[in-house]
Amino acid sequence: MFKIAVIEDDIPTSKQLTEWIQAARGDVVVDNWFNRDDAQAAIARVAYDVVVLDIELGRERNAGIAIINAINKSRRGTPVLVVSAMPAAIYRSIMKALDAWDYLQKTTFDENDFVDTFLEILRAARDRSVATASSPVADELSIDPLRQRSALWRGKRINLPLTAQRILAALYQRRGQVISYDELFEVVKSGRNRDNIRKHISTIREAFRELDDGFDRIENIPMRGFRWSDEATGMGST
Repeated sequence: MFKIAVIEDDIPTSKQLTEWIQAARGDVVVDNWFNRDDAQAAIARVAYDVVVLDIELGRERNAGIAIINAINKSRRGTPVLVVSAMPAAIYRSIMKALDAWDYLQKTTFDENDFVDTFLEILRAARDRSVATASSPVADELSIDPLRQRSALWRGKRINLPLTAQRILAALYQRRGQVISYDELFEVVKSGRNRDNIRKHISTIREAFRELDDGFDRIENIPMRGFRWSDEATGMGST
C-alpha cells in the first residue's frame, strides 16, 4: 500500500484531491492534514510515498515551502506535488528549485491533469526502487527519478530540465536495451513526437558533455529509439 499525505487547509479541496487519488489507485492510504504543525509532525514520523500540498495554509502564506524544506532535510526523498492558487508563472520555478516534483495551479487543471501527474510520481517511485535494488555501487551515473537535481556523472551534478531527467532515468534504468519512441512518449507530458524526443536527447548529451567532453553513452537506434550503453559507442549523434 502507498501512503499519501494531502496537506490542504480548504476542506472541500482536500476531499476532492483525496477522492481523485483513491479513484486512480485502489492501493493507497491517504492522510489529510490541514495546518503546518500537524503536517510537519506527521512527516517526521511517517515515511510517505507522495506528499500533495498547498503553499498557503491558513494565515501562513509560505507554510508549504517550510514543509518542503522539512521534507528535504529528512533525506527520505519524498516527492512533493504542489497544488496551489498562487500564480504558476512565479511559483513553478521556485518549487522546482526546492526539488518539488511538479506544480499545478488551482482552477487551471482538471481531474485528468492531476491524476496523470500523480501516477507519474508513483511510477517514478517504483522505478527508483528497481534502480536502487539493481544498480552497482560503483556506477558512474547516479540518478534518482524522484529528485530533479540528483543526477551525478562521476560525482558531478548534471544540469538537466525535469523532462530530460525523466528520459535519462528511463534510458539508464534499462541500460543495454533499446527504449522505443513509444515508450519515451510515455515519459514526456507534452510534445509526444519523435522530433521532440530527439531534442531532449540532444539536451541530455550537451549537459553530459559540459562535464565530460568524451561522453558517448547514448546510442541512436535508427527508426526504433535510443539505448544507454555502459561502454563508449562512437555512435552518439542523432
